[in-house]
Amino acid sequence: MPKMNLKSIAPLLLMVALATGLTITGEYFGSQVEVAEAITPEEAFNLIQDNQGSPDFVILDVRTPEEFIEGYIEGAVNLDYYAITFDDVLNILDKNMTYLVYCRSGVRGGKTLALMAKLQFKEAYNMLGGITAWQAAGLPVME
Repeated sequence: MPKMNLKSIAPLLLMVALATGLTITGEYFGSQVEVAEAITPEEAFNLIQDNQGSPDFVILDVRTPEEFIEGYIEGAVNLDYYAITFDDVLNILDKNMTYLVYCRSGVRGGKTLALMAKLQFKEAYNMLGGITAWQAAGLPVME
């Protein structure tokens, strides 16, 4: 059996952590990631409240523009996960800011969070269940 090291299994560990809501801190893909965490809609709401008015906080909606206009979290910026330029645009964002990422159900958001960790973002959160869970929790949506 081939010898496995942490770097070879890091992507698998990250996906398990994101699926279970664990926090990843420390070294990932050779980068120093402070926080890459999956959080509940209620925790996301509190994060938004705690960072209200902060220029260093971004709510990133990774759904399609068509999904976005159907309803979004106030203050969210839309970056289409399926856009051909998605990875490039994500890579030029300020990696020292704090990001709350969400999609429709949490899948695209989780994949975005994994990519953000790989790209050396310092603090990013994915909202479990996406905007579907946010709405089910009775939290406000802009239309």
